[in-house]
Amino acid sequence: MIASSRDPKYPSALRDLGHGLFFSSALKLVALSAVLLAGALALAPDAARADSVEEAAQVCSGCHGENGVPMDKTIPVIWGQRREYLLKELHDFKTGHRKNETMAAIVDSLSKTDMEELASYFSKKQWPTQEQPAPPADVVSKALAVINQLNCRDCHQDHFQGDYVRPSLRGQSEDYLLKTMTDFHTGERANFPAMSALMKSLNEDQLKPLAAYLASLPPKVPSISER
Repeated sequence: MIASSRDPKYPSALRDLGHGLFFSSALKLVALSAVLLAGALALAPDAARADSVEEAAQVCSGCHGENGVPMDKTIPVIWGQRREYLLKELHDFKTGHRKNETMAAIVDSLSKTDMEELASYFSKKQWPTQEQPAPPADVVSKALAVINQLNCRDCHQDHFQGDYVRPSLRGQSEDYLLKTMTDFHTGERANFPAMSALMKSLNEDQLKPLAAYLASLPPKVPSISER
C-alpha cells in the first residue's frame, strides 16, 4: 500500500516536496498567463498601427501561437477557423458581449476593416495538428450520448466542422473546449444564448467527455470514402 501524505508515518520531507511541486507548477501556470497577458497588452496598439494584415497577425501569435498552436491550451486554435465565426467573436470582444481583458485590449483600436482582414487571414490558414489522444471507449460513449441529447450536429454539422457562424470543433484544444463550455454553463460566457441554454442543461461531469471526444477528432473532415 502506498503511504498517504496525511499518514503520520509519511516522511515530512516527501510531503513538503509534494506540496512544493504542486505549488511550483501552479505558480508556473500563473506566471505564464501573466506573461502572455502583459505581452498582449503591450502589443495591443501595434495591431492597429500595422501596415499589413501579416504584421497585425504577429500580435495575435503571441497568445495563439506562431505555428497556430497556443502555448496556453485554454486559448483556442484560430488557424483554419470559420471566417464568419472569427469576425463575430472579434466584434463581441469589441462591444463587450464577450469578456476577456486581453482580447478587449487587442480589438479596442481595430476598425471593422481590420477585423475583417484578420478573420479572413486566419480562416485561410491550415488548422494545426495537435495529435490529441483518442479517449477510451466509455468516454466516447458518454460524449456521444450528450451529442445526441443536445443535437449538436444540427448546428455544428455532421462532422463538427461548423458552418458560416458556428465554429469548427474538430481538433480544438481539449482544455479550451472544456473551459468555454464550462463558461457557458456557469454564465461566465454569454454571447450565444442558445449555447448558454444547452450547456446549462448539462452537469459538469458531462462536459469533460464531450471536450475530450471533440478534441480527439482530426481537423480534416473525412472524405465520403473515409466515413
